[in-house]
Amino acid sequence: MRGLSRAARAVAGAATIALVATACGGGSGDSGGSSPSAAGKTGGAITYGSCKPQNNLIPANSNEVCGGRVIDALFTGLVDYNSDDASPQNAVAESIESTDNKLWTIKLKTGWTFHDGTPVDAASFVDAWNYSAYGPNAMQNSYFFGPIDGFTDVQGEDKNKDEKIEASEAPIKEMKGLKVVDDSTFEVTLSTPSSVFPVMVGYTAFSPLPKSFFDDPKAFGDKPVGNGAFKLDSGDGDTGYTLSAYKDYKGAKPKIDKLTFKTYQTPEAEYADLLADNLDFIDQVPPSALAGDQYKQDLGDRQIDKAVGVIQTATVPIYDSKYKSPDLAKAISLAINREQIVKQIYNNGRQPATGWVSPVVNGYKAGACGEFCTFDAAKAKEFLQKAGGFTGTMTYGYNADGPGNKEAAEAICGSISNALGVKCQAKAYVDFNTLRTDVDERKMTGLFRTGWVMDYPSIENFLVPLYSTGASSNDNDQSIPQFDALVKEAAAADTTEAANAKYEEAEKLLATTMAVIPLWYSNQQSGWSSKVSNVKVNPFGNLDLESVTVK
Repeated sequence: MRGLSRAARAVAGAATIALVATACGGGSGDSGGSSPSAAGKTGGAITYGSCKPQNNLIPANSNEVCGGRVIDALFTGLVDYNSDDASPQNAVAESIESTDNKLWTIKLKTGWTFHDGTPVDAASFVDAWNYSAYGPNAMQNSYFFGPIDGFTDVQGEDKNKDEKIEASEAPIKEMKGLKVVDDSTFEVTLSTPSSVFPVMVGYTAFSPLPKSFFDDPKAFGDKPVGNGAFKLDSGDGDTGYTLSAYKDYKGAKPKIDKLTFKTYQTPEAEYADLLADNLDFIDQVPPSALAGDQYKQDLGDRQIDKAVGVIQTATVPIYDSKYKSPDLAKAISLAINREQIVKQIYNNGRQPATGWVSPVVNGYKAGACGEFCTFDAAKAKEFLQKAGGFTGTMTYGYNADGPGNKEAAEAICGSISNALGVKCQAKAYVDFNTLRTDVDERKMTGLFRTGWVMDYPSIENFLVPLYSTGASSNDNDQSIPQFDALVKEAAAADTTEAANAKYEEAEKLLATTMAVIPLWYSNQQSGWSSKVSNVKVNPFGNLDLESVTVK
C-alpha cells in the first residue's frame, strides 16, 4: 500500500514492465506533484502528520497506512517505486530474472547493511520471508507469500478450529520454494508462474530482517532495526516516532537529517498545526478546508491536488446473519448517492467509483459495478424487498481520527436512510487502530469504512489481497470460487493484455455479491509548511522523503 522512491535501475525482465502503473497527473500544474523547485539546504528536520499504527513495526505485520509510512522510511526492499509514475526499479536487488516466470533468480547488490551494521544478504530475505509466512507467527501479511512453493505447508492446519495455529500444527517452518545460493544470491520458485512477482516484492512485507529480529520479535517491533534511509531513534504509536538519516545507507540518500511522524487524534488539530508552521506536511487536508477551496487560500502554492492509487469502500459484514443477503448489499449500494456526497463533503475532490480498481493503474476499466454503483432510490427499494427488508438500525462504522470520515459516514447513512426508509446511524471509533481491531476480530455488526492504498502498482493488488478466499485483507470472509480461479489464470498469463483481461473479468464478479461497496477514487489534497521546499507526493499518497528539503 505504500513505497518510497529512490534512484535505482529498472527491474530485469520484460514481463514486469507492462504491469506497472500509468503516470499520475500532478497538481499545481506539474506532472510530478511537487512544489516549485527550490534549492533548499542539506540537513535539518521535518515533521509529518500521522496516525497510530494498528500493530508494532514489523514489516510483514503491518497492512495499513499508519504503520506503513514509518516502515517505508525504515526499510528498503529488493525493489522500490519511482516517485513520479510508480514504475518499479531495483533497490537492494541487482537483478531479478526468470525465463519462465516461475523460477526467479535474485542477485543482491553488495555493501548494504542494517542500521546495526550487520550485512543485508540473501539469508536476510529468505529467513524473513519464511518467518512471515509461517502460520503460528500470525503475520497479517503472510498471505502475500502465497505464490511461493511450499507456502501451504508452512501455514499449518488448524486442527482445533480456533483460528490460531499452534507450532505443533505446523511442523514445517521453511518454504521449499526458497533457496539461498550464496550470500548475494537466492532463488524463488513459485507454485505457478506469475509475471507480477518482481513488481510485488517492493511491498514492505518482503523487507529483509536482521538476525536480531529473530532473537526477540516483539522487542524488535517496538524499535525495529531496518536497512532503509532512516533509522529509528525513539517514539511509539501514541505520540509518534523520531527518525534520523542513516549515514551508511546505500541508496539515494535523503537531504534531511531528521524526520518525526507526529500522531494526531483529529484532522482538525493536524491542520491547525500545519497552518501555524508547527507541522511540515499532511497527507490530506480536512473537509472543512476543502469547502470552497479554503485550503488553497490558506496555503497558496504550498498545496497539491493529485490523483493517487487509493479507493474508499464500505464493507458489508456478510458473516452477520442480518447482512448475508447479496440483495441487501446491492440495495445499500444503489442507495448511496456518491456524486452528491463527493460534491458536498469533498468539494468534488474525489471521483465516484464504478468498480474496485483505481484508475491510476494499468488494467483499470470503468463500469465493473454495472448498475449497482449508480444512485437509484427506486431500484434500491426493489432490492431491499428482494432481501426481505431490514429490521432495526443499520450502522456504519468509521475511525474518527481520519479527515472527512465523520462527514462522509453521516452523509452515507443519510443517503441510505432517505432512499431505503431504514434508520442508519454513523458509529464512531476513536481511532483507526480501534476500528481495525474489531474488523480483524470479526466483531462488526454493521457496515464499516474500508479502503485501499496500493501496495504495488498493479491491477492485481486491488483485487487479490482483498477479495480472494482467505486473503489477508478480505475483511468479511467473502469467497467467490470463480473469482479465485480467474485471478490464478491471470497471474499465469503470458502477456499483460491476457492478464488484464482475466483480472477485469474477475473484478466484474464482485458485483454479484456487492459485499464490498465501492464509494470513490481518491484525489489527495496535501499541504505543507512554509519551512520546507521540493515537496513531492508520490502515487501512493506519501511524501517523497528523498526530495524534500528544509529552507
